[in-house]
Amino acid sequence: MIYIAAQGRQIPALGFGTYKLKGSAGRDAIANALETGYRHIDTAQFYDNEADVGAAVAASGVARADIFLTTKIWPDNAAEGKLQFSFDESLRKLKTDYADLLLIHWPSSPAPFREQMKALQSVKDAGKAKLIGVSNFTVAQTKEVLETIGAPVAANQVEYHPYLSQNPLLDYMRAHGLFLTAYCPVAQGKVTKDPVIGRIANAHSKTPSQVALRWLVQQDNVAAIPKAGSEAHIRENFDIFDFALSDEEMKQISALARPDGRIVNPQGIAPKWDKAA
Repeated sequence: MIYIAAQGRQIPALGFGTYKLKGSAGRDAIANALETGYRHIDTAQFYDNEADVGAAVAASGVARADIFLTTKIWPDNAAEGKLQFSFDESLRKLKTDYADLLLIHWPSSPAPFREQMKALQSVKDAGKAKLIGVSNFTVAQTKEVLETIGAPVAANQVEYHPYLSQNPLLDYMRAHGLFLTAYCPVAQGKVTKDPVIGRIANAHSKTPSQVALRWLVQQDNVAAIPKAGSEAHIRENFDIFDFALSDEEMKQISALARPDGRIVNPQGIAPKWDKAA
């Protein structure tokens, strides 16, 4: 495993995403992930599966202290008072008394950023969130909460894969000691049909998805949280630590980024995204 250092914590660079994993199938997938060796689990209030995550973790036999658990506050719950109340409900569902990382899911709440950060800080001060951060925030928004407001954010979770450059955001975050968590890391399967990635995968006797994930976690301050339902894909995604990409291969994959590479862009809650450098 590769680890990222942030504010005194060691975060596994490869995590397990749980979006759309619910019910018994979701619990089985999370159980398989933990058995495979994942120790970084990502969920959110919006996923409506925090109870399934909590049940799977509790039944896994893996010590809670050995799992880096992230959840996210939905914008409707981000106001002072409501955030704390809704997060307590999340903790009850997760069967734990703390999250390792608590994020604001989208920068679209009517509550001002200053109010949201104050609420996040309060749960951090109470020991209920070890680290706090944001998700889907632009460079300007991240800069506002970190520098103008002074919130001790540790991370920003955003869409990131070979077809979407996040260079402006990465440059800013690395300069300020934050880490980026990449969702949609294999571009919803698009990497499996890419000839450049396929050629690199063949050279390493790996799959295109494994190469895309290795490309992410091999970058400084970047974590990836692929989602998988089947045991085979769960294990495939985890099997990326016995090879490394060359600098030239890293550059070739980075060169695949394009202006229309974004996949997730929900109307009404998405910000005006940064332009790729």
